[in-house]
Amino acid sequence: MKTAFIRPTKKFDATGMSLGRLATKVALALRGKDEPEFLPHVDHGAIVEINNISKMSLSGKKIDQKVYFSYSGYPGGLKEKKVKDVLAKNPGEVLWRAVREMLPDNKLRQPMLKRLIIK
Repeated sequence: MKTAFIRPTKKFDATGMSLGRLATKVALALRGKDEPEFLPHVDHGAIVEINNISKMSLSGKKIDQKVYFSYSGYPGGLKEKKVKDVLAKNPGEVLWRAVREMLPDNKLRQPMLKRLIIK
C-alpha cells in the first residue's frame, strides 16, 4: 500500500538577498536536497514561495553587463535581453532563470519549476 506524500511549503523573503544566494536555497528546496530522505531519482521537493522579489539585489556590475540570449534556430534568430530590462519588466523571470539553470536537465526539472511560486 502506498502512502500519500504531502509536500511541505517553504517560504523565502527576497528582501536584501543577492540573486545567486537566493537561487541556490530555492533550487535545493525544490529538489529536496535539504531533506534527509533525498534520493536523486525521486521528486520529493517542497513547494517554494518567494515574496518581495522586487527588493532582491544583484551584486557587482551584473545589472549593466549580464545578458540573456535566446536562439530560434533560424539565421538571424539570436535575441538578446539585458538584465536591467528584464528586471524592470518582470523581476521574477531573473530568479526563475537562475533557479532553472541550477536544477538538473532531466524529466524532473519541469515539475520542480511548476512548484516555484514567485510573488
